[in-house]
Amino acid sequence: MTGPELCVGAVVVRDNSILLIRRGHPPGEGLWSVPGGRVRRGESLADAVRRELREETGLNGVVGEALGWTELIGRRRHFVVVDYRVAVAPDSQEIAGSDATDAAWVAFDDLEQWDLVHGLQQFLADHQIIPQ
Repeated sequence: MTGPELCVGAVVVRDNSILLIRRGHPPGEGLWSVPGGRVRRGESLADAVRRELREETGLNGVVGEALGWTELIGRRRHFVVVDYRVAVAPDSQEIAGSDATDAAWVAFDDLEQWDLVHGLQQFLADHQIIPQ
């Protein structure tokens, strides 16, 4: 196992819905998550959030506050993920980008019906993004 890898996530909310992408690569391949990924060497966290959002959804975002962080520890990987609140234009239309196989706005009430990455729904509830 290598040392921890720093990652970011973009939490984009509008009209009681959250923007999710279906992950196209491990970890979590095939599952739904917020847009995000690894921070590149020399890249600020905010720049990484904007880049990952654009790569995975085609959307441009304005990065807001850090909401919190989580760790994903596996046998071969250790990720530290810092999630940020991100705003996009109300009329923006998402598209799946290079690292995602699909993108969708998902109503908060429907999240339990989606195959989410482990811990995402609890993280969103713990950080008051969705109702508990």
